[in-house]
Amino acid sequence: MAPGIPTAMERPHFIGIGGAGMSGIAKILTQRGAKVAGSDAKESETAQALRALGATVHIGHAATHLADDASCVVVSSAIRADNPELARAAELSVPVVHRSDALASLMGGLRSIAVAGTHGKTTTTSMLAVALSELGLDPSYAIGGDLAGPGTNAQHGAGEIFVAEADESDRSFQKYDPEVAIVLNVELDHHANYSSMEEIYESFETFVGKVVPGGTLVISADQPGAVELASRLRDRSALNIVTYGAADTADVRVHKVTARGLTSEVTVLLDGRFLTFTVSVPGRHYALNAVAALAAGVALGIPAHNLASALGKYTGVKRRLQLKGEAAGVQVIDSYAHHPTEMTADLEAMRAAAAPGSRLLVVFQPHLFSRTRELATEMGQALRLADASLVLDIYPAREDPVPGVTSALIIDAAKAAGAEVTAVHDKSTVPEAVAGMAGPGDLVLTMGAGDVTDLGPHILARLTD
Repeated sequence: MAPGIPTAMERPHFIGIGGAGMSGIAKILTQRGAKVAGSDAKESETAQALRALGATVHIGHAATHLADDASCVVVSSAIRADNPELARAAELSVPVVHRSDALASLMGGLRSIAVAGTHGKTTTTSMLAVALSELGLDPSYAIGGDLAGPGTNAQHGAGEIFVAEADESDRSFQKYDPEVAIVLNVELDHHANYSSMEEIYESFETFVGKVVPGGTLVISADQPGAVELASRLRDRSALNIVTYGAADTADVRVHKVTARGLTSEVTVLLDGRFLTFTVSVPGRHYALNAVAALAAGVALGIPAHNLASALGKYTGVKRRLQLKGEAAGVQVIDSYAHHPTEMTADLEAMRAAAAPGSRLLVVFQPHLFSRTRELATEMGQALRLADASLVLDIYPAREDPVPGVTSALIIDAAKAAGAEVTAVHDKSTVPEAVAGMAGPGDLVLTMGAGDVTDLGPHILARLTD
């Protein structure tokens, strides 16, 4: 057994092992020598990758999938109480461990960076993982998405640094004790778990309060919620606060971001010196993510010029403005954006990257009934940045339908904002519809956190016909 694996994690069983967060922890435990097993609702590339590492992965959920000698059962907040494997764990008195506790145990004893915020966590964590790896520091990392380069969301490294995406949605980020915490932004989201901005501020304050004494908080100097959070933390003498952004008061000040097609050139002022580097994804918000990563690495003592160069090796994360392909002169790009702020940022990035005269066409799938109920107006307003949009039915994920909450709320708001939108209830008709709309030079953006991502290849195939 490799060092750093608690006894309870020697033979873990993951319910929902194919999930972005769960699979990463399972991969690291497998790489450390644990006997990992688990189940997921359907077959996937992730399940196959886990099997290739030596894990046992069952498809479907059944009590018999849980081995009698399992040392613990790992769950996320998405697992329902009536899951048969969870019920079997109770019969066998097998300890149940939340995903965040499992991740916290893996981070123990290492110099950890925890990346939090309503948007941008996956990208920023990925940027750090790539840059630190490029510098030969061999970090461990756990990310909520697959890197475009290494093609994985987690890795057990031999180095002393662990970079982790810290999820605020269910308050699980409060379990970590990082040396460096990054807060990219603070906004109202996850309406099933938070009823107000005050609750969210309190949750982030608890997260930052877990930073080890003498540790560092890297936080945006531009985003209003982050600015408010920083003001609430100013009296914490054991905490070093480093701000970044375009504000004149920022410790790491963004001097200029220049769009260059699907890349950006970023110039920052750090310790009185200008530093310029390239980010291989478009958009100002991704450039700011890279600056946050730069500031966090510097807080760990890594030379800024080395980090800046290494950040240029980052080539993206699946589903974060990922180019799926080109056919008939039309580029199809996939976006994970599902919150209005994310939608606006990605649409603006695509606008900046588009050639003069080309059109931006969007296929948007709302994610969660609770989010749609609260943010439908803002989602609709974001779609006015597109030349035309197809809006699918709501992807429910873990939620049950809410009476009166449908995609029509977004469509009505979009039309009121002057957007050209069309409702699509049958997802299989999207490729034909897009082919009838798109012409050479246009950009097609599939957008949302659900299975809208599956449409990209089908759209490309139809455009090829």
